[in-house]
Amino acid sequence: MAEASPRPCSIAAALAFLGEKWALLAIRELALGVHRFDEIQRNTGAPRDILANRLRRLEEAGVLERRQYQEKPVRLGYHLTAAGDELRPILLSLAQWGDRWASPPRVATWVHTCGEEADVVHTCRGCGEEITGRDLTARYETRRTAASV
Repeated sequence: MAEASPRPCSIAAALAFLGEKWALLAIRELALGVHRFDEIQRNTGAPRDILANRLRRLEEAGVLERRQYQEKPVRLGYHLTAAGDELRPILLSLAQWGDRWASPPRVATWVHTCGEEADVVHTCRGCGEEITGRDLTARYETRRTAASV
């Protein structure tokens, strides 16, 4: 009898450290230019101990880094790394979905540097057509690591 095991998945791997409300809300704050712990805590409403834990895990995962902004006393702020910056379109996609389906009062309009309201549209790199998700299939492959070569 075969053992049941979860499907290997990049989504599951990402959710291991991003898949919790306080982590995503902290990333939102960093993306909006909020860097101090107290301000992140106030804007998210996260309990201080849980937020400290999430920020530590996100730092260990390479999503954010701490940088000193004051010498005496030493104070550190949180900033997105390149990996964290790549989460910005994901946050915008979540916001767009929330505007459409979660029915919150719309409190923010996301504006691109060109001045127009932003709307994330995923397109195929090959043909340029919009990706809906219904037009995708998964192709599984085994990744080779340096140890397996």
